[in-house]
Parts: sequence; C-alpha cells; structure tokens
Amino acid sequence: MITIVLADDHRIVIKGFEMILGLQPDMEVVGEASSPEEALDMVATLRPDVLVTDISMGSEKSGLLLCERVVESGLPTAVVMLSMHDEQEYLRQAMSRGAKGYVLKSSEDDALFTAIRTAARGDTYICHELLGAFVQDAINGAKPGAVELTPRESEVVSLAVRGYSNNDIAAHLHISVKTVESQKSKIMGKLGLHTKPELFDYAASHGLIRV
Repeated sequence: MITIVLADDHRIVIKGFEMILGLQPDMEVVGEASSPEEALDMVATLRPDVLVTDISMGSEKSGLLLCERVVESGLPTAVVMLSMHDEQEYLRQAMSRGAKGYVLKSSEDDALFTAIRTAARGDTYICHELLGAFVQDAINGAKPGAVELTPRESEVVSLAVRGYSNNDIAAHLHISVKTVESQKSKIMGKLGLHTKPELFDYAASHGLIRV
C-alpha cells in the first residue's frame, strides 16, 4: 500500500484528490496539510511514501521550497508536484529540488496515479504535456529561462531594467498598468528571479540591453 500525504491550501482541492486516490486499491491518504509547515511536520511524523503537494500554497513557490526541505531532511518520502503552471521553468526548478514527479492540475487523473506509483518506487515521472519539451531542452543543453520569454515579455523586461516605471511601460506598450504588473510578476516566476539586479543580469546576458 502506498501511503500519501496531500498538501494544498484549498480544502476542496484536497478533498477532491483524497476521493479519487481513495478509489485506488494500492493507495491510502494518511494525512492532509494546508500549509508547507504543516506538510513538513506531517511528513516527518507519518513518513509517507509520497507527498503530493501544490507548487504554490500562499506564495508562488512555497511548494518548491517544501520539496527542497523534504529532500534535504533525508526523509524517505518522494515528492510529486501538482501545478497549474505549464512553463518549463517551473518543471526545471521542481526537478532541480529533487521532485520525483510533476503533474499539471489539468492532466488526466491517470497521470497523477502513475506519478505517485512511479515516485513511490524511486523513479521520476513528468506528465506527457511537458515531457517532450523538457527532454528537448536537455538534449539542446538549454539554460533555465533562456527561451521562456515571449516577445512582449522581453519588451517588458527591456523597459523595466532601463528604469521605466510601470506607468511608462503601460503607455509605451499600450496596455494597462495592471497588465504590466501581472506580466512582471509572471516573468520573475518564469525565470526564478527575485530582485531587480537579477533581472538586470538576465537582460544583459540575453541581449535585451547593452552594458
């Protein structure tokens, strides 16, 4: 029997996954957590075979940090990430932190079942929607973030690191300030960056500005 702890800050989501996993003859949900801290404590206490966690609980990358802490703790629990993000950068970050599975919330239920069974035996599973591009990037030796930005996102980065305010960027690109803020947040998440200096370094190394 594969024992599982579920972690998600949306109660209805947890209950939904608990229901479908409970129908599998070889799976048992032994714990439910609504925060990274609760999940880590539960994993340490229950020592389940698999932790299935949302990639973001309260903050954008909390699930990634949880995965990293579980792996670093040496606990015998494999981590399967559930995510609404289909960008390759999120997948790469999950894999680099030791995740054994990555499944989109939009994937079929069978993908989650397979990910859990695969992770429980120590192997790695990536949902088919992302696997092809992930393998191709590995073959090409692509650097994280190198091909993730759309032309519009590249424009936003270029203007931002040149000192344009959100209002200036919105006026220049003929979009709303709210859209600028949303795109900047998405860009930082895609690239795994946290500060403007990091964004400046990215822009310089990818030819978006001259230094």
